[in-house]
Amino acid sequence: MSKRAKRGKAETLALPMAARVAVGVVAVAALGYGLLARPTSVQPARKPSASEAQASSTPVYVAPPVHASAPAPAPIPAPAPLVEPPRADADVPGALVRQVVDYASRQTPGTVIIDTKNTFLYFVLNDTQALRYGIGVGREGFTWSGEQTVARKAEWPDWHPPAEMVSRQPYLPRFMAGGPGNPLGARAMYLGETEYRIHGTNKPDTIGKRVSSGCIRLTNEDVVDLYERVKVGAKVIVLPATAAPRPSQGAPDAASRSPDPASPSNRPSATNALKPSSGPKIAEAQ
Repeated sequence: MSKRAKRGKAETLALPMAARVAVGVVAVAALGYGLLARPTSVQPARKPSASEAQASSTPVYVAPPVHASAPAPAPIPAPAPLVEPPRADADVPGALVRQVVDYASRQTPGTVIIDTKNTFLYFVLNDTQALRYGIGVGREGFTWSGEQTVARKAEWPDWHPPAEMVSRQPYLPRFMAGGPGNPLGARAMYLGETEYRIHGTNKPDTIGKRVSSGCIRLTNEDVVDLYERVKVGAKVIVLPATAAPRPSQGAPDAASRSPDPASPSNRPSATNALKPSSGPKIAEAQ
C-alpha cells in the first residue's frame, strides 16, 4: 500500500476520535454549568436596618433592682424658743400683750421688775431684752415699792382674806378654794413673808388698771407662762409708782429707792417686809 493510501486511512480513523473527544468536552462543560447554576437553599445575608445597627452598637445598661424604700422619718420639730413673739389677745389692749421688748438692765436674767407706773412686768432675759407682760397693780393708797424674792409658788391657790380686808369688805368669804372662780387665778408667786403675790385673775379686764390691794395680777394665760419661767428665790424689784423709768433707761437697783409717798405711813414697804412684821398684812382682794 502506498504512503498516500495509509495517510488517508489514518485521517479517516482520526476524525471519529476527535468527534468523540469534542462531544465529551461538551458534555463535561454542560454538566459543570448545570451544577453551578442550580439554586441553593442558603438565604442571602440580610442587611440590618439603621435602627438595628444602632441598637447593636449601643451598650446596654441594666438598672439595678429597685427595692421599696422605707418611708422617710418625720422631721424633728425644733424646740420651742424661750421667748415668744407678740400674740393677739382680745382681753387686753395691744400694748399689754405679752411680748419681747428692748430693755436695758444690769439685773441677772430671771429677775422680775415691776413698773407700777406703766402697769408692766418685765422678766429679764439678758442685758438688753426682757419679756414684758401687762399687769394690774394696787389702787391709790395701796401701792408699794422695794425688793423681794419669790418665796414659794402655787398652782390654783386657795384664798384666805386677812382680817383687815374682811373688816373693810365684810361680804368677802373667809376662805375660797382654788379654781376658776378664785380671785387669785391659775397661779400665784408669793413674795417673801408678805401677803403680796404675783398672781392670775378671773377678771382679765382689770389688766392695765389700778384696782388691787397691792398684789400684782396678770391674765391667767400670762401668769401660767410667767410661773414656768420664774424660779423660787428669784429677785423681784417693784419700782415706785411716781418715778418709774422708761424701759430703755434700764432699771436702777430698787434697794436705793424710797418708799412710795402715796402709801399710808402704817403700810410697810416691801423692802422692810423682808423682816416679820407684827402689824396687819395686806392681801389681794377682788
